[in-house]
Amino acid sequence: MRSGAKVGIIGGVFAVVVGGVGYGAYNILDGLGDSGVGGGTETTASSDEVRTGPVTKQETAETSKKFLAAWAKGDADIASQLTNNPADAGPLLTQYSESAHVTKAVITPGTATGAKVPYTVRATVSYKGKTKPWSYESELTVVRGVSTGHALVDWKPSVVHPQLKKGETLETGEASTASIEAVDRNGQVLTKEKYPSLGGILDELRKKYGEKAGGTAGIETWINSENADAPDTTLLTLTKGKPGRVQTTLDARIQAAAERGVKKFDQSSVAAVEPSTGAIRAIANNRSDGYDAARKGSVAPGSTMKIVTAAMIIQHGLGSANGAVECPSSLTWEGVTFNNLDGFSMTDGPTLKRAFARSCNTAFIKPILPLGSGKRDTALREEAGEYFGIGQVWRTGIATFDGKVPLSEGAETAASFIGQGKIQMNPLNMASVTATAVGGRFRQPYIVPQNLDNRVFATANPLPGGVSAQLKEMLHYTATAPEGTATQAMANVGGDKGAKTGSAEIDGHATSDSWFTGYSNDLAAAALVQSGGHGGDAAGPVVAEVLRAGP
Repeated sequence: MRSGAKVGIIGGVFAVVVGGVGYGAYNILDGLGDSGVGGGTETTASSDEVRTGPVTKQETAETSKKFLAAWAKGDADIASQLTNNPADAGPLLTQYSESAHVTKAVITPGTATGAKVPYTVRATVSYKGKTKPWSYESELTVVRGVSTGHALVDWKPSVVHPQLKKGETLETGEASTASIEAVDRNGQVLTKEKYPSLGGILDELRKKYGEKAGGTAGIETWINSENADAPDTTLLTLTKGKPGRVQTTLDARIQAAAERGVKKFDQSSVAAVEPSTGAIRAIANNRSDGYDAARKGSVAPGSTMKIVTAAMIIQHGLGSANGAVECPSSLTWEGVTFNNLDGFSMTDGPTLKRAFARSCNTAFIKPILPLGSGKRDTALREEAGEYFGIGQVWRTGIATFDGKVPLSEGAETAASFIGQGKIQMNPLNMASVTATAVGGRFRQPYIVPQNLDNRVFATANPLPGGVSAQLKEMLHYTATAPEGTATQAMANVGGDKGAKTGSAEIDGHATSDSWFTGYSNDLAAAALVQSGGHGGDAAGPVVAEVLRAGP
């Protein structure tokens, strides 16, 4: 948070322009003395009758007209009273002029869809002699007031700006963090305009490394984060500071592929790392909530977790890639029945490699029974932490969730072997798991060089001899064999390759999450498409897009 925002009376020159909601044009309204539409006498209903039911088309048009006109006029008090939360709306609408220094604004409504009214804001921001235009789009929704029955704007900070969230404020001034020029591994400049998924990452790198890189501050309009330790979000740059150069491990070509990949499906995320070094080559998201799930998410990874379970089985002498296994359609563990997808079974003498390729759940639960209740409850957690670095603190250079395999017992332990239960991962974690499997040892992912701030990287033991080779064989078979669940998605990926599909059932979701992780040569990637269904159908094409851009 750069500084506290001031509260005051809005002034300046504002206007509402005719739009699709069906009301007339408004002339530019100068100051608070104008008597145009939006005055306080229009905030009450003409009848004492308390109306109920959904708002009508006419109510939507009239209420949005009055609100936008009052906001455009600069009357924050009247505008806030036309919302269902004046206490929160008033200060933020006031800050629009007093703190964000918006001196002119023209608001153009679009065509209403039901009770939603979109609009475009074309504003001018002025600060200490520096002036710059500022345009963006947002929307409001008209609802019926609970106690009054009046049609009111459903107040959300995003009404003022689409990126504003509760507890955040707008401000214009001299930035408190130095500017940076982030570049990829080859020196190509990375911007949030060209690579939208990097917006939050670039803000974090700026906050953390801008001054170290020798940058200076400029004059900007930004969103003050509610969390003082989190980076602010720059919305407009009036004058640039001197940028400090920050070298990243990202690869612009792979990042571009990741951006394309996540556009294939809503609610998708992907991350890519280099197995030989741990360098992060790409991180991308396509989510309606703007959340960076690729590096911060924490959800069950489904059958992609069988990579770690397979390593555990091999290391404990419970099986091998080409050793025989049983794959019944269902299996009971301490009173709870676990099933394979669509109840399939394998009765033709399957091996662990083939069961892995077809993602047989029961084959990754039954072999672990001989370990005994005490050991089998801790074996996966130990494997994940000691060899794959999961649950340790990763100092990547940006904020990340570093995976979690919590203690478990009973049926929950069995669920964890197939990536369910309380296990929590994200695409960056699973890309690292795959990189560890094929590279033979955990190399902590990182996005800026270690010597930039002398961070201490997390470490783990190398996989014992032969384990990595068997895991790689299993992954390769799953991506190339006719019966492999990843073969179709990986068909157009070249080089030395392998993959694993996964789907995770989430409480309250009708459709499972789609997971996919794979590698090609010296690049590993993993993707999550929430509520995407089977791993090969949604997450698979996202990963394939990224891997095709690799070495």
